Amino acid sequence: MRLKGKHILILFIVFILALSVVSSSSAYTGTGFSHDIPFSKYSSQSNDDILNKYDDTDCQPEFTGKCTYVTDGDTIEVDGLGKVRFVGVNTPERGVEGYICSKRFVQKFCLDKEVSLDIDDSKYTDKYGRYLAVVIVDGKNLNEMLLKEGLAEVMYIPPSEFYPYDWAPDSNGYSNYLSSHSSSNSGSSSSSSFAAGSSSSSESSYIASANSHKFHYPSCRWSKKIYEKNKITFKTRNDAISQGYEPCKVCQP
Repeated sequence: MRLKGKHILILFIVFILALSVVSSSSAYTGTGFSHDIPFSKYSSQSNDDILNKYDDTDCQPEFTGKCTYVTDGDTIEVDGLGKVRFVGVNTPERGVEGYICSKRFVQKFCLDKEVSLDIDDSKYTDKYGRYLAVVIVDGKNLNEMLLKEGLAEVMYIPPSEFYPYDWAPDSNGYSNYLSSHSSSNSGSSSSSSFAAGSSSSSESSYIASANSHKFHYPSCRWSKKIYEKNKITFKTRNDAISQGYEPCKVCQP
């Protein structure tokens, strides 16, 4: 039986509709990360209200430009550079719960504004050619803010100069571990200094940050990025290791 033209057209339309249903059901969802935070939580707050909850970042601006477009909660476009992927974090993909809120949060701080970037020196771009960076707004680490607000999850893909677990909401757990560990060893002699900024780098052989898990030589470029108020100093390598710190992979102390 020969099909008439209109029957062929109907079959073609049915085929296209079926294909679209299959495509939507298998749409890319990334890691599947989602959250149920409504953007109304932030719409009534000023940028300063949110920014004031966070300390200034140790990250150093390496590029500054105007954010011209926000793709989603972890990807933006910056004039003069191109696409930038927030290093160390992952937000919900399009079509996944939480996508709109995370995207609007980033728009609130970035869109049509000047942003600064600390580009990942260990791996400048991802496989899609996007620059990997910490996005800095008004001196704050926006990657860290996304994690602590619950709008993103940690996505640590080494090699990377950044360790995003230090930005995560439960990062204080590591600091608490260090405190309890140092207290339990208070009876033994130790030549390390645990008061942040209590001694200068010239008096110490090794330096660490209270917000990190790595220790460095004073001459290391990363030790020079640590704020004085966050500095922890050690006389010996064994002191640093005994307190749970790991040697920096850059300066290799």
